[in-house]
Amino acid sequence: MRKGIVMEGGAMRGMFTCGVLDVLMENDISFDGAVGVSAGATFGCNLKSHQIGRAVRYNKKYCKDKRYHSIRSLLFTGDIYNVPFCYDELPYKLDKWDIKAFEESPMEFYCVATDINTGKPVYHKCIDGQKEDITWIQASASMPLVSRPVQIDGGLYLDGGPSDSIPLKFMEDKGYNRILIIETQPGDYVKGPQKFMPLVRLMLKKYPEMIHCMEIRHLMYNQEKRYIREKEKDKEVLVIRPKAPLNISPVESNPDELERVYQLGREAGLEKLKELSEFFS
Repeated sequence: MRKGIVMEGGAMRGMFTCGVLDVLMENDISFDGAVGVSAGATFGCNLKSHQIGRAVRYNKKYCKDKRYHSIRSLLFTGDIYNVPFCYDELPYKLDKWDIKAFEESPMEFYCVATDINTGKPVYHKCIDGQKEDITWIQASASMPLVSRPVQIDGGLYLDGGPSDSIPLKFMEDKGYNRILIIETQPGDYVKGPQKFMPLVRLMLKKYPEMIHCMEIRHLMYNQEKRYIREKEKDKEVLVIRPKAPLNISPVESNPDELERVYQLGREAGLEKLKELSEFFS
């Protein structure tokens, strides 16, 4: 048995994922491998470093801090989430990411980004939590239109969500045969076409493959959801998801809202504990 976990993104819907992950860690439920997309990567990395409560703690503490996210940052830097603060000062100085524990953990951890020249997903295996890993995690969470492309080894990357939102097939191809999926939308959610395609075409006009990727994202996403539901029906995967839309802003400044969605994740995780034990036995 190879136990894996797949973590969908969704900006601050990721607080739901944080709640689930904390319940898993508190109950010593571990995995051989994990993959996170966007917020699933930025928050999911705490699973490998086994830092219970860290993600919800720093988000609640800094959600009103203009150094964390702001329209000013977007206007002056091109990133609504301020890169030096989010990917340097915060994880290495203010609320430290335990990179020693991350490196020593035997669990494989992948994050997904989109190559904007090809429009295809790229899966980076994070090894030691140092600068290269955190830059890939940044790329995975760099939302189009409100983030600059992240340059890594001559390539340019954005959010992994547009190219592979819920990478179950990736984990299956890696040989994981007992997989937990954490989604951040209800089971019956159907994604519609991107509303801001005229702006996408303007801002990404040099990258036609990325534009095409975003044009068809809803088709890819809805197909992935159908595939997951089929696997879930056949009891080949286990899914934890919200019962209703989370209705939280992608850039949330209210700590009470962050706590509300986090607690929904905890409740969902606790409800599935017995089923999880049976599924992984």
